[in-house]
Amino acid sequence: MAQPLMPKATAVWLVENTALTFEQIADFVGLHELEVQAIADGEVAVGMHGSDPVAAGVLSQDEIDRCQADPNAVLKMAKVTLPQPKARGKGARYTPVSKRQDRPDAIAWLLKHHPELTDAQISRLIGTTKPTIKSVKERSHWNINNIKPQSPVGLGLCNEADLEKAVAIARAKAGTTHAPAAPATTAVQPAPEPKLPVLSPVEKPKPEAEPTVESVFGPAKPKDESSTD
Repeated sequence: MAQPLMPKATAVWLVENTALTFEQIADFVGLHELEVQAIADGEVAVGMHGSDPVAAGVLSQDEIDRCQADPNAVLKMAKVTLPQPKARGKGARYTPVSKRQDRPDAIAWLLKHHPELTDAQISRLIGTTKPTIKSVKERSHWNINNIKPQSPVGLGLCNEADLEKAVAIARAKAGTTHAPAAPATTAVQPAPEPKLPVLSPVEKPKPEAEPTVESVFGPAKPKDESSTD
């Protein structure tokens, strides 16, 4: 089934403005139901502006009302009468003159949120030059004080599918998903047990000898045999 050009932005709008189930939205935009639930919980696509599929002509309000009344119904994309963009061939992307002044803002956003992208990828993605990317990166751009990071998708310099594809390729080449590194932990060594001083054994006092008659009264005097009673 055909899907909207900006699936996440469309999902954001449908979550915020309709009573459709997560399953209905996920089936329509081509995302996983859990990802749509994460968008509703504010864990995914934080700060992303929703894309109105009704205003874009890819979904009718009658179709939304029909599926809101029946949770088991499946959203059907409206027949697009507007001319569809043609596949772009190889070569540098053309950027309209009116949007060229937005490219430094898009470069700053890509450098901040997707540092894994190479200068060549950024150049192809939004149709800019490597010297411009370098000047924004080194903060030597002539208008650096007025540059505010903005998503190139929101500025209309590229579509979300191209951005996600470029990021996926860059991460595959780098061999990383840029997950936040776990803080280094230092093993805590157990504190050494305090050494108690070795006490010398206490000598028990010797018991005093019991007093004897001689020690109290002195030695007995010998009897005088010449004396009479």
